[in-house]
Amino acid sequence: MIPSWQAFLIAQGATIQNDHVAHFGNAAAELQQVAHGPIVADLSHLNLIQFAGEDTQTFLQGQLSNDLRLLDSSNTQYTSYNTPKGRMLANGLLWQNAPSSYLLQLPASLSIAIQKRLTMFVLRAKVKVTDVSDAWVRLGVGGPGTEAAVASVMGAAPAAVHGLVQTAQGNVLRLSGDNFELLIAPDQAPSVWTALLSHAKPAGTACWDGLMIRAGIPTILPPTQEQFVAQMVNYELIGGVNFKKGCYPGQEIVARTQYLGKLKRRMYLATLAGDATPAPGDECYSVDMPDQAIGMIVNAAPAASGGFDVLAVLQMSSAESNPIHWKSLDGPVLKLETLPYPLSA
Repeated sequence: MIPSWQAFLIAQGATIQNDHVAHFGNAAAELQQVAHGPIVADLSHLNLIQFAGEDTQTFLQGQLSNDLRLLDSSNTQYTSYNTPKGRMLANGLLWQNAPSSYLLQLPASLSIAIQKRLTMFVLRAKVKVTDVSDAWVRLGVGGPGTEAAVASVMGAAPAAVHGLVQTAQGNVLRLSGDNFELLIAPDQAPSVWTALLSHAKPAGTACWDGLMIRAGIPTILPPTQEQFVAQMVNYELIGGVNFKKGCYPGQEIVARTQYLGKLKRRMYLATLAGDATPAPGDECYSVDMPDQAIGMIVNAAPAASGGFDVLAVLQMSSAESNPIHWKSLDGPVLKLETLPYPLSA
């Protein structure tokens, strides 16, 4: 987190833990606010990797799951970086920030390792890979009424999902229906934050994570690396895979899964009651396959109604016919909810 920005947030009442905002004094009230109106959250737990140089598009086109040729200054795309066996090492948001320059946003817990791995494959290509996280303050604004709030403060808001607009105040990215990300120069961020507070309530990172979970947008984290092929986390359903582009690591497996294989696991939205905290990588069980796990928690965040909202990759046959239990056959039951998009292309 940018030191000057961290000092500003602390002055605003933020409690900082592990380099992210835990809350602004009342975590429970912040969770309730998510359902009633806009919240604004710091996104310093996400890092930005910049790829710049005349060979950048060709290089990234051969590494990531989406088609960079479809990007310009007005849009973004979800994308993933996979092993040769098609398993996801990381996923994130990608956009073009200048000619021959792209920004890839990843969780801070993965960005250093992914940056190092991608740099290994640059070889003689004219591409420079740099962490530029401190160049912008990133803010998430989400919940009912967000579009009007963002447009009022920033001067404009993208009308379509994956849209990007550049204004005098900074860049505005639309991630899903009511969820936006703002990229602001550090010296302008305090004034933008203050203006947003006329429309939105400040909230901790967990509130933003919950919005992403309820939007059905997964985030691969260290415990879930190499666990899923893209379709298992519905990535093709939210525009994170392009099946018409050329080769990239794992492309053959991803394409085969789409056209020749029968997908057995999908990602579901669910709630989990109780005070015990689920974590990415936790396994799930069902009586129809008592001797093995039938799924895994992808992401989890506290829910406004109590308990937790989770995204979980589950055996489809089990999810459709049996209760799903967290961590053991005797564990709490996941109550399956409806995703904001259908589980079919």
